[in-house]
Amino acid sequence: MVDVTPTQTRARVRRINFRLWVPLTWIAVVFVAALFAPLLAPHDPLAQDLMLERLPPFFMSGSEPGYLLGTDSLGRDVLSRMIYGARIALFVGVVAALSTGIFGSILGLVAGYYGGWWDRVISRLVDIWMAFPPVLFAVLLVAVMGTGLTSVIAAIALIDWTRFARVIRAETMVQAHMDYVDSARIGGARRLATLFSEILPNVLPSIIALLMLEMGIAIIVEAILSFVNLSISSDDPTWGSMIAEGRGAIHFAWWVLLFPLIALFLTVLSFSTLGEGLKKQFDPVLQ
Repeated sequence: MVDVTPTQTRARVRRINFRLWVPLTWIAVVFVAALFAPLLAPHDPLAQDLMLERLPPFFMSGSEPGYLLGTDSLGRDVLSRMIYGARIALFVGVVAALSTGIFGSILGLVAGYYGGWWDRVISRLVDIWMAFPPVLFAVLLVAVMGTGLTSVIAAIALIDWTRFARVIRAETMVQAHMDYVDSARIGGARRLATLFSEILPNVLPSIIALLMLEMGIAIIVEAILSFVNLSISSDDPTWGSMIAEGRGAIHFAWWVLLFPLIALFLTVLSFSTLGEGLKKQFDPVLQ
């Protein structure tokens, strides 16, 4: 048995808290900005004023009061468009991740626990589905179904369920051979009841970690589709469309590209880090 000193315990607690609270703080800021966008945005994100085109941020000479992060080529406030863009990013991330996670996790639980032809059919379906390049598959699905948030969410859900199915299947197969599962069976518990009352709680940390990761992936996919104008209307503020617009003006209006790119990077990184932190915090095996 390995003794853990109080110093090591405190260091571990600090490390866990860091991995939880730093990304959680940023995600909370983005959620608050998205929920209260009409109150927090200083300007109408769609309002155009060519007299104010490409104003620099507040820390540069030539800036205008009230436009903290400057304006784009049509005189639209960058900060306001970023705040409203957060609404679309988080909506797609949350809804797509939940849809993908529920469907993929159920298939993974069934394949890993029941085995046999259930496992063979689901595993072959996963292998076939993963043969398609995910981003190109998403572009194809959206092009077929038409643009719009519903099409984007459906495309993400149809593509990424395989990640949940494979990981949860492997976790379930490990848990199914544990002593507590045998004890439940000896005690007369039905197989379905054992699956959801005994195995599911022990794979739930992995599901939560995958959900956080999937939210970040869904946000990236939506940004890619917005970048190529396959998400919602090009006039509506999304981080991807802002990045696409800023790419053409990077030499003389770099802030149009940089600020939404930073917001996208930090949000995706925070979801990924938060998922790992939650898994380490609540995983009974790691405990």
